[in-house]
Amino acid sequence: MTGRQLYLYEEIMLLAFKDKEGTIPIGTMYNFAVSGAFMAELLLTERIKVDPSDKKKLAKPVDKTKFGDPLLDECLESIFDSRKERRMQTWVSKFANMSKLKHRTAKQLCRRGILRMKEEDVLLIFKRKVYPEVDPGPERELKNRIREAIFSDREDLDPRTTVVLALADKTGLLRVNFDKKKLKQNKKRIKKICNGEVTAQATQEAIQAMQAAIAAATTAASVAATAGATN
Repeated sequence: MTGRQLYLYEEIMLLAFKDKEGTIPIGTMYNFAVSGAFMAELLLTERIKVDPSDKKKLAKPVDKTKFGDPLLDECLESIFDSRKERRMQTWVSKFANMSKLKHRTAKQLCRRGILRMKEEDVLLIFKRKVYPEVDPGPERELKNRIREAIFSDREDLDPRTTVVLALADKTGLLRVNFDKKKLKQNKKRIKKICNGEVTAQATQEAIQAMQAAIAAATTAASVAATAGATN
């Protein structure tokens, strides 16, 4: 990783954190967007591959070369160390539940000097860590790329911008960063991008796996809530 270029999961987290408060809005499924970004990064850099004709969408390990990033290297190592090949959906679900995911991803952005960590009191009872933004440049550049993708007719979209946009859309992060009315007006364009019509196959595999994982998680949560209500 050279210059100011960020990993996909880091860009997702820039959209997830509120700039001033350094917190994540309730109602987003940022963790699934992050895990989808992990898998997309592995696919785009050809660390893993997925056979398009494989209905199970198994993640096949290809290249164990490390990124030098602790989170991505942990994901890569998990896939290579697995006793059998697993579905993309399985890995997305697993990585979405990584221990201290929010704090570990935020730490990487703090190291880059984009966020800063601070502790604040909550009701004078306990402290929590928040991550306000100190360098708005990278997020501004990211949002400009997403804005151009949505509000233009370009077909030659950058695959990294495309996957961030699609992941953000499916996990509620798009609507907390852009005007909801304008997003609704461009719903067809967003759907076209998310359906893969202007998306590379590798990024689409990660997006589809993330969508399936979210659906599974939502169903499980609904079943658990229903069971709790009837007991």
